[in-house]
Amino acid sequence: MSLNPSEISKLIKAQIQNVDKDVEMSESGTVLSVGDGIATVYGLKNAMMSELLLFPHDVYGMVLNLEEDQVGVVLMSDNPDIKEGDTVRRTGHIVEVPVGDGMLGRVVNALGEPIDGKGKIEGTHLRPVERVAPGVMTRKSVSVPLQTGLKIIDSMIPIGRGQRELIIGDRQTGKTAIAIDTIINQKDQNVLCIYVAIGQKASTIAQIVEKLKQYGAMDYTTVVVSTASEAAPLQYIAPYSGCAIGEEWMEQGKDVLIVYDDLSKHAVAYRAMALLLRRPPGREAYPGDVFYLHSRLLERAARLNEKHGGGSLTALPIIETQAGDISAYIPTNVISITDGQIFLKTDMFNSGLRPAVDSGLSVSRVGSAAQVKAMKQVSGSLKLELAQFAEMEAFSKFGSDLDAATAEVLNHGNRLTRLLVQKQYAPMTMPEEVLSLFTGKYKFLKDIPVDKVEDFEDKMLMFFRSEYPEILQEIAEKKALDDEMIARLKSLMSAFVQDYKVKAGL
Repeated sequence: MSLNPSEISKLIKAQIQNVDKDVEMSESGTVLSVGDGIATVYGLKNAMMSELLLFPHDVYGMVLNLEEDQVGVVLMSDNPDIKEGDTVRRTGHIVEVPVGDGMLGRVVNALGEPIDGKGKIEGTHLRPVERVAPGVMTRKSVSVPLQTGLKIIDSMIPIGRGQRELIIGDRQTGKTAIAIDTIINQKDQNVLCIYVAIGQKASTIAQIVEKLKQYGAMDYTTVVVSTASEAAPLQYIAPYSGCAIGEEWMEQGKDVLIVYDDLSKHAVAYRAMALLLRRPPGREAYPGDVFYLHSRLLERAARLNEKHGGGSLTALPIIETQAGDISAYIPTNVISITDGQIFLKTDMFNSGLRPAVDSGLSVSRVGSAAQVKAMKQVSGSLKLELAQFAEMEAFSKFGSDLDAATAEVLNHGNRLTRLLVQKQYAPMTMPEEVLSLFTGKYKFLKDIPVDKVEDFEDKMLMFFRSEYPEILQEIAEKKALDDEMIARLKSLMSAFVQDYKVKAGL
């Protein structure tokens, strides 16, 4: 069979046109359907997972589903002008966020764009929001404490730099308060902070930013915001963006604290996207990879060894439970990923015992490795004493006649419980915490009425700050109590207790 020249030229022209089409289909595509913030795009054969795509009207989308001849894209804003047949183009960039020292003191959205009205952010460069967590050989064990300034946590559930400690509890139990107090306490501690607000009301976030400004914490803090009114993809990206900002500083050898508030709403946003993309639902309608959603985020918290700069990224994820159910899907997932949890109880919060930390259910899997020696010395038996008190208290409700030993355990436990109560926005320094817990350990509160314990503590700390500041200084420097210091503290405390009892008319 022979072909004449005109037929050959037709074939060549058709092939050339097809090649052009293939190239065109690889770099751009056409919207097949759009709705609920999800677009299905035909073409885009070269598109990458998590790549940014440019839609008409300057709307960005992110690739989340890669199929044979189409891609599933989540839109970064709900723009009603995007319609079927619109052309979509690749940007060639995975989702990136600005990072660098220019981010300090700023409030930004999930894409790192400023929303605080202070203008453009200078001195930054872009970094992908997703990356592989540091490997085992680049890490170092967690041993440097990250002081929260809260006695109940620093004494019994210590957090170390590079740790992941979950804050878990029902709504309105003080989870965010613990995180904000911890950020405020990092002043002059050489720790940079990032607060990621996911799916919260804009008014609530504005109040938090005002509080951070009021206590001088915004100077070393970046706030990443994705409000409840924003599209689900922005709520999904926000924690990864915050993590990328923190990793930049970690790799420069700095210590960073990041709060994810909260990952329950993050999982809900991801579930909404996954169901709209027609991914099969699993337990509680979450997609099957929801565990990987949080594990790949929290694994990025680390303490690097000296060879890699020695920086650290400490993560405090927050999870909201329903009616205290910590056996639900997302809580159990995050508990298994983190290095311990701080469990908050509603009835403790309502009875005025705040922070409402349940010392029985809370645990730090790093433990006293991340505690200074002075803190270990005064808090070693605290958890056991509180456990004994809880058991005796339950037991004493059944009987009226208590023997002397039981009565003593109950009296001591009641006073310890009141001693661990702390006001919001009033984090304490490590030496102040040590002095406070010293009064509990050596039973100087025995003759103080339970309702006077907080007043006693305030006056005692005021007495040491004004009369013996060198003691606070020595505890801060040595980070340990020697026999001489213990004897001196016992003598001073005894004298102060007698003086306080006289002045209070006890």
